[in-house]
Amino acid sequence: MGKAVGTTTQLGTDAPAEDGRQGSGGERRCGWCRRVLPQAGSVGRPRLYCGQACRQRAYEQRNASTQAGLPGDVVLVKRAELDGLQDRLYQLRCAIEDVQTLLAERHTKAELERSLADLVHSTGRLDKLWVSERAAG
Repeated sequence: MGKAVGTTTQLGTDAPAEDGRQGSGGERRCGWCRRVLPQAGSVGRPRLYCGQACRQRAYEQRNASTQAGLPGDVVLVKRAELDGLQDRLYQLRCAIEDVQTLLAERHTKAELERSLADLVHSTGRLDKLWVSERAAG
């Protein structure tokens, strides 16, 4: 297995679970590639991975993390991805501050609606950031 290169960052509790538990969307996801898992039957343990390849990749990553002395909740992120996330979060914060300013100054309903639409637009797909599929290999 190749060496992981990137920036180490710890995510809060809003990050998707690595073991395939439900995310904010309600569906169960593979603990490796983050694909949606089929509905679990009523018998047996719920699936954690979509297949043997994903189970193997997760095992290899756990072993590599352990050998590198990293805790299990550390996520490696490329610098460009982290910078992009920080830019999007800054835009979101600015949009929220704009709405707060409009509310404090008692602007018209149309101005508030436009500002709130900008706020929703600035969130983009932040809720889906950490559920992108990984390359299988």
